[in-house]
Amino acid sequence: MFKNILVPLDGSKLAETAVSPAASLAKTLGAPVTLLHIIEKDAPQEVHSDHHLTKPDEASAYLQKVALSFGGDLKVETHVHTAEVKDVAASIIQHASEEFNPDLIVMCSHGSGGFRDLIFGSIAQQVLAGGKTPLLLLQPETVGSSPFRLRRILVPLDSESVHDESLHYAEELCKAYGAEAYLLTVIPTYETLSGQEAAISSMLPSSATVLLDFYEEIAREHLQMHLNEFLEAGHETEAEIGRGDPAEIIVETAARVAADIILLSTHRKAGVNAFWARSVAPNVVRKTHLPLLLVPLKE
Repeated sequence: MFKNILVPLDGSKLAETAVSPAASLAKTLGAPVTLLHIIEKDAPQEVHSDHHLTKPDEASAYLQKVALSFGGDLKVETHVHTAEVKDVAASIIQHASEEFNPDLIVMCSHGSGGFRDLIFGSIAQQVLAGGKTPLLLLQPETVGSSPFRLRRILVPLDSESVHDESLHYAEELCKAYGAEAYLLTVIPTYETLSGQEAAISSMLPSSATVLLDFYEEIAREHLQMHLNEFLEAGHETEAEIGRGDPAEIIVETAARVAADIILLSTHRKAGVNAFWARSVAPNVVRKTHLPLLLVPLKE
């Protein structure tokens, strides 16, 4: 699953909240870690009230110090991109795709300029739409207050989840951590449709209702199939169908079932599934403090 983990760091305490989860995954999965720092052109003196690393030698010393916190039984390498760059996010993505080829990038949801905006702005189009590297997005509100652990994994699936690649990651994490899985599919209601789907449904409300009911029927079949697969593999698993706004139902369900992480696929689809894929991930991030593992689907 994850055989190479990349952790970009800017020197701030906020960015360092990615270290503990990365160390847990590395130790549990036996995966090496690469710590990365990009020297920013015309960088500010501080980042999140911490000293900003603007010189290669201090950045290298910092990464070496962080590497020691992983413990001697883990393979941790460090890399400082010494040539100053204006676009740090683009440089991180370039390193990931051309040099390190990680199976997972671990980052905090806040960083230079605010990672909530960064991750779901232009960088999202490069990382997620590019469909290459899963991204573990940490929320400092919860990660910094308790050790990273996986006891229950919430796995939201769309109504056509037969080939959803997030299921593979969920199964592997359940096996590695002895965690439980909670499978969820959310079908929009007539009231929560938006955009083109909303316009069509307003003209043909009865047809829209029939279509949504049809999607729910398909979803139930898929969920039962996945539930059986997880149970047969020996993983304690539950599943349910929700109706309403996907982001809201996902966040509400995660809180209700005490999930430790949300494992969410991101993809581009047409029709009703566009409603699911278009804004779910950024909306979930804004509404929850849980870590999210975002898995780009191959289209």
